[in-house]
Amino acid sequence: MTTEQPATRQAPSQANVTERTRGTRVQPPSVDVFEDAEGITLRADIPGVPREQLQVQIDGDNLTLRGELEIPLAQGMEPFYAEMRHGAWQRSFTLSRELDTRAIQASVKDGVLELRIPKAEHARPRRVPVAAG
Repeated sequence: MTTEQPATRQAPSQANVTERTRGTRVQPPSVDVFEDAEGITLRADIPGVPREQLQVQIDGDNLTLRGELEIPLAQGMEPFYAEMRHGAWQRSFTLSRELDTRAIQASVKDGVLELRIPKAEHARPRRVPVAAG
C-alpha cells in the first residue's frame, strides 16, 4: 500500500506534503502501515480530530482519509503564535487488489485512527496437505 504505487509491501511515501485548504496550510496525518499474513493495519495520527469530523472512503482501489480540526478560541481572542495543526486535511492511498476492502474495520482511540484491511482469501498463505504416494 503506498501513496504513489499500488503494492502491499511498500511503505507510503515519506515525503511530508503540506496542503492548502481554505487558505490555511495543513499537514496531512503521519501514517504507519504494518503487514502480516492476514492483511494490513494502517495507523494515522489524528490528535484532536473528533470522530464526527473524520471520513474514511473506499472507491475502487483508492482509500481516502479526510478530517477536520478546529481549535475553538475564546470570544475576542486572536492567535498571536500558533503551531497546532488546524483546518481540513486529506490523505489518499492506492490499495493492492489482494486486499478485501469490503471487510475493512476502522476505529479511533486516543487520537489514532486504526484501519484493519484483511487480505482476500485467495491472497492469504495456505498450507497444502501432502498425501502419501
